Amino acid sequence: MRHLRLVGTKEKDMTVKIAFASSDRRAVNQHFGAAEAFAIYEVDEGATRLIEVAEFIETAMDGHEGKLAAKVELLGDCAAVYCNAVGASAIQQLLIKSIQPMRVDEGTLIDELLLGLQKSMLNDPPVWLAKHLKKQSHAGSFADDEEWQE
Repeated sequence: MRHLRLVGTKEKDMTVKIAFASSDRRAVNQHFGAAEAFAIYEVDEGATRLIEVAEFIETAMDGHEGKLAAKVELLGDCAAVYCNAVGASAIQQLLIKSIQPMRVDEGTLIDELLLGLQKSMLNDPPVWLAKHLKKQSHAGSFADDEEWQE
Protein backbone atom coordinates (compact mmCIF):
# COMPACT_ATOMS: atom_id res chain seq x y z
CA MET A 1 0.00 0.00 0.00
CA ARG A 2 1.16 3.52 -0.80
CA HIS A 3 -0.22 6.19 1.52
CA LEU A 4 0.14 9.96 1.33
CA ARG A 5 -1.10 12.04 4.27
CA LEU A 6 -0.73 15.81 4.37
CA VAL A 7 0.48 17.04 7.73
CA GLY A 8 -0.37 20.36 9.24
CA THR A 9 -4.06 20.20 8.50
CA LYS A 10 -6.04 21.72 11.32
CA GLU A 11 -9.42 20.23 12.07
CA LYS A 12 -12.22 22.60 12.99
CA ASP A 13 -15.29 21.87 15.07
CA MET A 14 -17.59 21.35 12.08
CA THR A 15 -15.20 19.37 9.89
CA VAL A 16 -15.75 15.86 8.58
CA LYS A 17 -13.52 13.47 6.70
CA ILE A 18 -15.09 11.82 3.68
CA ALA A 19 -13.51 9.05 1.60
CA PHE A 20 -14.05 8.31 -2.07
CA ALA A 21 -13.18 5.03 -3.82
CA SER A 22 -11.45 6.47 -6.86
CA SER A 23 -8.57 5.47 -9.11
CA ASP A 24 -8.21 8.98 -10.58
CA ARG A 25 -9.17 11.25 -7.63
CA ARG A 26 -11.74 12.95 -9.87
CA ALA A 27 -14.69 10.55 -9.90
CA VAL A 28 -16.03 7.69 -7.80
CA ASN A 29 -15.22 4.68 -9.96
CA GLN A 30 -14.44 1.76 -7.65
CA HIS A 31 -16.21 -1.01 -5.72
CA PHE A 32 -15.30 -0.73 -2.02
CA GLY A 33 -13.81 -4.20 -1.63
CA ALA A 34 -11.75 -4.02 -4.82
CA ALA A 35 -10.85 -0.34 -4.56
CA GLU A 36 -7.34 0.38 -5.78
CA ALA A 37 -7.32 3.79 -4.09
CA PHE A 38 -9.16 6.11 -1.74
CA ALA A 39 -9.06 9.90 -1.76
CA ILE A 40 -9.90 11.36 1.65
CA TYR A 41 -11.11 14.92 1.96
CA GLU A 42 -11.62 17.20 4.92
CA VAL A 43 -14.90 19.07 4.48
CA ASP A 44 -16.34 22.03 6.34
CA GLU A 45 -19.02 24.56 5.46
CA GLY A 46 -16.60 26.78 3.56
CA ALA A 47 -13.84 24.59 2.12
CA THR A 48 -12.76 21.14 1.04
CA ARG A 49 -9.20 19.85 1.19
CA LEU A 50 -7.67 16.65 -0.13
CA ILE A 51 -5.76 15.39 2.91
CA GLU A 52 -4.95 11.73 2.15
CA VAL A 53 -4.52 9.38 -0.76
CA ALA A 54 -4.03 5.65 -0.20
CA GLU A 55 -3.33 3.20 -3.01
CA PHE A 56 -3.63 -0.58 -2.68
CA ILE A 57 -2.26 -3.39 -4.78
CA GLU A 58 -4.77 -4.70 -7.29
CA THR A 59 -7.24 -7.14 -5.72
CA ALA A 60 -9.92 -9.25 -7.25
CA MET A 61 -13.49 -9.16 -5.98
CA ASP A 62 -13.24 -12.69 -4.63
CA GLY A 63 -14.94 -12.27 -1.26
CA HIS A 64 -11.62 -12.44 0.61
CA GLU A 65 -12.33 -10.84 4.00
CA GLY A 66 -8.71 -9.92 4.80
CA LYS A 67 -8.60 -7.12 2.24
CA LEU A 68 -11.54 -5.37 3.91
CA ALA A 69 -9.89 -4.97 7.31
CA ALA A 70 -7.07 -2.77 5.99
CA LYS A 71 -9.50 -0.56 4.12
CA VAL A 72 -11.89 -0.18 7.04
CA GLU A 73 -8.96 0.59 9.34
CA LEU A 74 -7.62 3.23 6.94
CA LEU A 75 -11.02 4.97 6.91
CA GLY A 76 -11.42 4.75 10.69
CA ASP A 77 -11.97 8.47 11.32
CA CYS A 78 -14.08 9.15 8.20
CA ALA A 79 -17.78 9.88 8.50
CA ALA A 80 -18.60 8.23 5.15
CA VAL A 81 -17.14 6.45 2.16
CA TYR A 82 -18.55 6.86 -1.35
CA CYS A 83 -18.19 3.92 -3.73
CA ASN A 84 -19.97 2.27 -6.67
CA ALA A 85 -20.87 -0.88 -4.76
CA VAL A 86 -20.25 -2.40 -1.35
CA GLY A 87 -20.87 -5.91 -0.09
CA ALA A 88 -22.85 -6.89 3.00
CA SER A 89 -19.77 -7.83 5.02
CA ALA A 90 -18.09 -4.51 4.24
CA ILE A 91 -21.25 -2.60 5.13
CA GLN A 92 -21.35 -4.34 8.50
CA GLN A 93 -17.69 -3.61 9.22
CA LEU A 94 -18.02 0.03 8.19
CA LEU A 95 -21.14 0.64 10.28
CA ILE A 96 -19.45 -0.88 13.36
CA LYS A 97 -16.79 1.84 12.95
CA SER A 98 -19.52 4.52 12.45
CA ILE A 99 -18.56 4.98 8.78
CA GLN A 100 -21.58 5.45 6.51
CA PRO A 101 -21.24 3.57 3.20
CA MET A 102 -22.69 5.59 0.31
CA ARG A 103 -23.35 4.01 -3.08
CA VAL A 104 -23.24 6.33 -6.09
CA ASP A 105 -23.27 5.74 -9.83
CA GLU A 106 -19.93 5.07 -11.51
CA GLY A 107 -18.33 8.28 -12.71
CA THR A 108 -20.05 10.58 -10.21
CA LEU A 109 -17.69 13.53 -9.79
CA ILE A 110 -16.11 13.95 -6.37
CA ASP A 111 -16.33 17.77 -6.62
CA GLU A 112 -20.11 17.55 -7.08
CA LEU A 113 -20.46 15.26 -4.07
CA LEU A 114 -18.32 17.56 -1.95
CA LEU A 115 -20.38 20.59 -2.95
CA GLY A 116 -23.58 18.74 -2.04
CA LEU A 117 -22.14 17.81 1.36
CA GLN A 118 -21.18 21.40 2.06
CA LYS A 119 -24.68 22.60 1.21
CA SER A 120 -26.26 19.94 3.39
CA MET A 121 -23.98 20.87 6.31
CA LEU A 122 -25.43 24.37 6.17
CA ASN A 123 -29.07 23.51 5.60
CA ASP A 124 -30.33 20.02 6.31
CA PRO A 125 -27.66 17.36 6.85
CA PRO A 126 -28.64 13.71 6.36
CA VAL A 127 -29.06 11.73 9.59
CA TRP A 128 -25.60 10.09 9.40
CA LEU A 129 -23.90 13.47 8.96
CA ALA A 130 -25.96 15.17 11.67
CA LYS A 131 -25.05 12.37 14.10
CA HIS A 132 -21.37 12.66 13.22
CA LEU A 133 -21.36 16.46 13.65
CA LYS A 134 -23.24 16.22 16.96
CA LYS A 135 -20.83 13.57 18.25
CA GLN A 136 -17.90 15.70 17.16
CA SER A 137 -19.24 18.86 18.83
CA HIS A 138 -19.55 16.97 22.12
CA ALA A 139 -16.14 15.31 21.90
CA GLY A 140 -13.85 16.43 24.64
CA SER A 141 -16.67 17.74 26.79
CA PHE A 142 -15.94 16.29 30.21
CA ALA A 143 -19.37 17.20 31.56
CA ASP A 144 -21.05 15.15 28.84
CA ASP A 145 -18.85 12.12 29.50
CA GLU A 146 -19.09 11.98 33.26
CA GLU A 147 -21.99 12.01 35.65
CA TRP A 148 -21.17 14.09 38.72
CA GLN A 149 -22.13 12.77 42.11
CA GLU A 150 -21.66 14.32 45.52
